[in-house]
Amino acid sequence: MEAFSYDFMQRALAAGLVIALLCPLIGFFVVVRRQSLIGDGLGHLAFAGVTGASLMGVYPVVGALAVTVLGSLGIEWVRQRHRAHSDMGLAIVFYAGMALAVLFSTMNRMGGNSLLSVLFGSILTVTPEDVWSMVGCGLVVGFLLLKMAPKLLCMAFDEEMAYVSGMPVRKLNCLFSILMAVVVVLGMRIVGILLVSALMIVPVAAALQFRKGFRVTLALAELFALLAVFWGLSVSFYLDMAPGGTIVLCCILLYLAAGLAAKVFCKE
Repeated sequence: MEAFSYDFMQRALAAGLVIALLCPLIGFFVVVRRQSLIGDGLGHLAFAGVTGASLMGVYPVVGALAVTVLGSLGIEWVRQRHRAHSDMGLAIVFYAGMALAVLFSTMNRMGGNSLLSVLFGSILTVTPEDVWSMVGCGLVVGFLLLKMAPKLLCMAFDEEMAYVSGMPVRKLNCLFSILMAVVVVLGMRIVGILLVSALMIVPVAAALQFRKGFRVTLALAELFALLAVFWGLSVSFYLDMAPGGTIVLCCILLYLAAGLAAKVFCKE
């Protein structure tokens, strides 16, 4: 626990724990909806938003959030109109975000360190204001997701039935897309744009191996994410490694360990 006696490590841990609670919460529904790669697409859009905002002299987080929200709504718009090829919208947004990111990054004067912090995270530089803003956004996002959970599950398994039963499917999908964009932008500071999708998906994948119900699976996914953040920060501190990558590698190790445990304790 010596590592967390420093103020910057305490702030990093607080911010990391908030994101560790949020990412699996929204990642569970992303996995169930078979959209596991959407975080990568939104991450590229967030990168385009950061570089574009820097080019225009706007606060990068605002630019990332605006572009990512618009992109997530665009993915949902394409998905609604091309249900037989729902991954097409993701591919279009993925390539558009990548192209814009490359274009803006070559036009602006962002330093190499700034770009690296966006791509791979800068959790050790979060300020108290960053932590409190993450806590506030996390409470709002978490409350909305838990309130929407039964309807999101119903829509994930049979969207047409949910529509026939009177659920506002389109509004819920749009709101879910916006919340997903917010989580991606929040996670950008913790593990970086290129790795935030892993924190959304890998803990959920680890928990699904135990083949339990919604509540148990979600609780396990949250636990795995929290452990990954705590262990990742500790290892990165003592071994002088990049925190974002270390956190994701801890997620992968927990996934492998969960797979072995599931084979032993969850035999049919």
